[in-house]
Amino acid sequence: MGKKIMILNGSPRANGNTAALIEAFTKGAREAGNEVSCFDLQRMNIYPCLGCCKGGRNPESPCVQKDDMDRIYPAYREADVVVLASPLYYWTISGQLKCAFDRLFAVAECDANYANPTKESVLLMAAEGYGFEETLYWYDRIMNHIHWTDKGKVLCGGVMNAGDIAGNPKLDEAYQLGKNI
Repeated sequence: MGKKIMILNGSPRANGNTAALIEAFTKGAREAGNEVSCFDLQRMNIYPCLGCCKGGRNPESPCVQKDDMDRIYPAYREADVVVLASPLYYWTISGQLKCAFDRLFAVAECDANYANPTKESVLLMAAEGYGFEETLYWYDRIMNHIHWTDKGKVLCGGVMNAGDIAGNPKLDEAYQLGKNI
């Protein structure tokens, strides 16, 4: 039986290099019998976390703010795997992805001990340069803190302009990661 995979696409470019990594990963994952849903965060109306710690009262809509996160929460609850996809912005994930990821805390607030749902995770990232160290520092520590299992990372540097990733071996790496998830 396949896994349910949820992708949070933090790229503002609809047809950019991050989107190409997502497409390759998704193709592999679907060929392996997995169910994949992708949320293009740039196209969604998602407010930043208020830090109010008042979420979790309604598991169906756990955050006090009512916006497009209510489309993400059901997929998040059901997902076996959460894919974090982003271009590298100032040595870390995009604001779109960080904003949505922060808002997932409302689901942890549904648990008396603030336990996050157990998930597997993947990181897909495209960048002009190759300085992924800060993102990896954040990603590895957050995975440890929320007790998620990292299933793989595809980090593609040297791709500034949309389409620069065409023919890059990282696309096959993303495809293979999806196929073997």
